[in-house]
Amino acid sequence: MTGRVKLEGDLTISRIAYGLGRPADVPSDGPDALRARIEAALAEGITTIDQPDQCGNHQSPTALGAVVRAAPALRDKIEIVAKAGLIEAAGTPRRVCHYDLSPAHLTASVEASLRDLGTDRLDLLLLSRRDPLMRPADTGAALDRLVTEGKLRAVGVSNFRPFDTALLQSEMQTRLQVNQIELSLAAMDALENGDLAAIEQTRMIPMGWSPLAGGALLAGAEPDLLAAMREMAGALGCEISALAVAWLLAHPAGIVPVIGTTNVARIAELARAAQITLSRDQWFALYTAARGRELE
Repeated sequence: MTGRVKLEGDLTISRIAYGLGRPADVPSDGPDALRARIEAALAEGITTIDQPDQCGNHQSPTALGAVVRAAPALRDKIEIVAKAGLIEAAGTPRRVCHYDLSPAHLTASVEASLRDLGTDRLDLLLLSRRDPLMRPADTGAALDRLVTEGKLRAVGVSNFRPFDTALLQSEMQTRLQVNQIELSLAAMDALENGDLAAIEQTRMIPMGWSPLAGGALLAGAEPDLLAAMREMAGALGCEISALAVAWLLAHPAGIVPVIGTTNVARIAELARAAQITLSRDQWFALYTAARGRELE
């Protein structure tokens, strides 16, 4: 089992989250396939289901909603993470992709997610990206209101830099509890530029999206790193995919990796990461291989 991470109040999330962030993650053969994947995740203690932006891939909330409607008992077994703020390039005339964290858009996104998911509350809402035109006082007040109304149990951000998070937090009564950022052996900027340290300092929970770098870690995009991972995985008796997730889990910040796969068997494979213990030498061996040079 993967364990739990406590947020404020009585809300907890699983140590590993299951993400539906890509169109390919939505099964084309109906809700039964998605339900099988969710139940496979639940069997491993993975109860947190991460959704894409409501105005991004519309299929995922609708598909998950169909599963919950068909099996209502599942709703109380999972935590639903939704996102808002992204507007895709669409319409006539065609618009550019942009961000919108205005009160009107956030409220509409939450209402749409609740409707599509067939639920009366979202366990966690994340603001997808920083909106350069955001008015922090207005956005903060809208989020506070949605929490007060019981539509959101918790609020966080995604891909926010520390100063953006601090600015929004300064205009809110509700504490921002999560920042979901890109984290993997192929994307270590947050470990080195202070972003992860800032998340720790503010007692937020870091969630890491794309822990396998969209499959690039397994495809040999970095041959030396892949060779190091294969050697270590062989010694530990695990798959390299689980090793990559275990490397994130070993960080003291309490990173919650968001895994994404349409293969039911691979859910159990990735969940094994929670049982892998890396020594300091092993952790730094992968870190060094990912950097491509020795530490000074």
